[in-house]
Amino acid sequence: MLHSLWVAFDEGGFMMYPILAMLLVSWAIAFERLFALFIVVRENKHALLSGIQKHILKGDVQGAVRFVGNQRQGPIARIIKAGLLKVNKTDKEVQAALDEASLREVPYIEKRTGHLAVLANAATLVGLLGTIIGMIICFAGVADADPATKAQVLSRGISEAMHCTAFGLITAIPALLLYAFLQARTQHLVDSINEAVVSTLNLVLSNRTLFKNADVEAGATPAPAVAARGR
Repeated sequence: MLHSLWVAFDEGGFMMYPILAMLLVSWAIAFERLFALFIVVRENKHALLSGIQKHILKGDVQGAVRFVGNQRQGPIARIIKAGLLKVNKTDKEVQAALDEASLREVPYIEKRTGHLAVLANAATLVGLLGTIIGMIICFAGVADADPATKAQVLSRGISEAMHCTAFGLITAIPALLLYAFLQARTQHLVDSINEAVVSTLNLVLSNRTLFKNADVEAGATPAPAVAARGR
């Protein structure tokens, strides 16, 4: 099996080597992106937002920050934490902190996935180019061949030239399928981040009075103790 593949690869000509390089690079990118999008950035968005909501509705911002810090540190957790740390600032500053954190996280999710589509198209085109070059060489050789063997030489030459196109398609088809799969996962993660950012921002802005009341209550508690000491 391996010997047959090597023979077919060798018969495809020198253009098989660029296609092989594209195959290796595309699979390296695919494995790295699969690991990043399904392992590295994995987190429970619903549990995270529910826990934050409980603390926010109590006016316990520091508790919400601690809760986020104790969760798996994915992009949503880091973005929300950045916004909660600015919760005592103005509304625009809270939104700016969330937006700035999003701009740091989203590029990591989106990077390199688009390269798979480029490599797939390039592998197809390079395969066609290799076939065309092989056909040119084949027809040039047939022109000087013995008339009795022209048909045999032509058929063998065309068969060898088509190996390049086949190898280009073998490289391109999985790369395109992986691109579509990873792009769908990327879009899902970006949508989840946008949803979490909007939900957190609305939750914080609509419950600012709870934070103020919590601050007042916290400031009012020491007063009786001071009065007691004074007596």
